[in-house]
Amino acid sequence: MNFLTKFSGILIFLSFITSIYAYFFNKDLVLISGLIAWFALMILYVLLSNKKILNTLFILSILAFAFSYYKGFDINFIKVFTVNQYLLSLLIGVGFLRLIASPKKDKSMSLPKGKQSFFKTYLGIHLFGSVINLSSLILVADKLYKKAPLSNSQVIVLTRAFSSDAYWSPFFVAFAAAITYAPNLSPSIILINGLFLAFIAFVVTYLELSNDKKFKLDDFKGYPVAFETLVLPFSLAFLVLLTNHYFPQVKVIVLIALFSLLLTLFVLPIKKGLTKSYNQLKMHLIDELPKMRLEMSLFLVAGMFGISISTILIGYDVSLPFETFDWIIASTLLAIFIVLSMVGIHPIITIAIIGDFMSSVNHTLLAITFLMAWSTTVSTSPFSGLNMTIVSRYNFLAIDIFKLNISYALKMYIVCVLCLFILNTYVIL
Repeated sequence: MNFLTKFSGILIFLSFITSIYAYFFNKDLVLISGLIAWFALMILYVLLSNKKILNTLFILSILAFAFSYYKGFDINFIKVFTVNQYLLSLLIGVGFLRLIASPKKDKSMSLPKGKQSFFKTYLGIHLFGSVINLSSLILVADKLYKKAPLSNSQVIVLTRAFSSDAYWSPFFVAFAAAITYAPNLSPSIILINGLFLAFIAFVVTYLELSNDKKFKLDDFKGYPVAFETLVLPFSLAFLVLLTNHYFPQVKVIVLIALFSLLLTLFVLPIKKGLTKSYNQLKMHLIDELPKMRLEMSLFLVAGMFGISISTILIGYDVSLPFETFDWIIASTLLAIFIVLSMVGIHPIITIAIIGDFMSSVNHTLLAITFLMAWSTTVSTSPFSGLNMTIVSRYNFLAIDIFKLNISYALKMYIVCVLCLFILNTYVIL
């Protein structure tokens, strides 16, 4: 790893610290934190493997801003560089939890087998992933892959257990994206609906695996995550909820990002000692943070593109093509999300494009639609970060993941539409 790559990790952390400081003490500094993140991205740009989408979005953004400037439209330059800054801060902050939430080393030579192993593996990935995101899936998948190539049933469990976190988890990047563009949402409705959808996702998965003999659920080999390892990350949830109760005006994503770092700094020395803690934190900054380049580039460039498009729409005073944002419109929007994801358009890009433009609609219904779209598409789309990780790391074909999960995505879409109808008719009036 060269010096510039290490330096970019320091810049990413500096951007994180500046964002938190700006939020509580001087909001004008948020522009500085955004510019630092962009500078880090410029350094890491050469290491990005797939630049086509990013280059396209960046060029289109520049052209859109040039057109807006020519037309005299009002361009919010601060938002251009900072619209997704707190979303990025959440991603950085939660990443520190890996240092204190790693399961104990497994000394057994064989993997547990059967339905009980399936239940524990699914639930472990889901709960663990709800807090430390993709790290949970990699942690479990690495253990499985060391024993044998991943089976179809294992891939199904890995993708669905993890992606269904996006329906409800406030520690998930999907939630940060939703709350960024729909800040006036109702957390309780989001949580209850999301947990219900996550449960339905589990039931659908279990029924598919148990009813189809080719998956041989009784022979399923899993790697149950020890649940004592969840104590520390879920103490974060307690801290966030308690603080939010007394200071409801503070953004939840800021609290999660801040407490993730503080909890790590408090617990890590207790577990590892000062010297090892220092070394691990140092390696995290210069080694792990630069590995966020794909997510960071996507959030920054997609945010810029979304602002460029919304600037033109607002400049021309374009109104929404519907009078009321109801469950029918939400269901249509959800279908559009799914179709676009299948051709390589990440949900964050679509959210960034329409987020500002739809700021006047019901934020709770809009946020739920965003979360449904993220969860449903991440498990199935060959272009999602989740599936690209499995393809590149575990030698599994993207088309096979698509075939395994496309029927699941269609079933969950129908369930999501029913939920949108019920929510819009009886809950969100």
